[in-house]
Amino acid sequence: MIKPVYYKDLGNSDFGWLNAHYHFSFSNYHNPERMGFGKLRVINDDIIAAGRGFPPHSHDNMEIITFVRQGAITHKDSVGNEGKTAAGDIQVMSAGSGITHSEYNREDIETRLYQIWIEPRERDVEPAWKTVALPKEPVKSALPLLVSGDGTAPLQIHADATIHGGKINTGDQIVHNIDGNAYLLVSDGTVKIGDFELSRGDAAEITDQSDIQINALETSEILIITNI
Repeated sequence: MIKPVYYKDLGNSDFGWLNAHYHFSFSNYHNPERMGFGKLRVINDDIIAAGRGFPPHSHDNMEIITFVRQGAITHKDSVGNEGKTAAGDIQVMSAGSGITHSEYNREDIETRLYQIWIEPRERDVEPAWKTVALPKEPVKSALPLLVSGDGTAPLQIHADATIHGGKINTGDQIVHNIDGNAYLLVSDGTVKIGDFELSRGDAAEITDQSDIQINALETSEILIITNI
């Protein structure tokens, strides 16, 4: 089953420097019907003003994945990690036993990103952070694996979930196999899955399906979180 989730229906808070759209209940947005999806607890579609960001704050026992869609984000944390993740790339942070970090947009344009939180399979692991540059070329046959918990992806998390993602050119279609439930995000463009057209910022919950066919109605960028 495919259940569309439209950008216009997401929770929203606009703080001036941060315009956040919430897929699930978060902060001052509470929707008892949107409390998460399996092990997936948070997806925030954030727009961060140039020169602004999140000052140091702490987390524990959560796998936090940030996919940068525009601009860049600069990370610094209490265990000595520091670096910048640019558009099209991903950073992962295992909060584990506890970590304090800041995330700032040091660019001269708005930064747009997805912030994704997934429950870990084990508690109090050693905190860690990593970012990698990912391929930017459109795919023809399959979305590449970007994040996993089994050592097979460029970025590792302490969870059984996987994240695939990439760009698809106008008119192309791919079939994506699904392990467990899945949550699909349309980062850019417009696609058709099943009977639904989804555009930039839209999403879909996918249950009880072994695969989905994704048709790109225009050049699009997709993320699919599976095994959640």
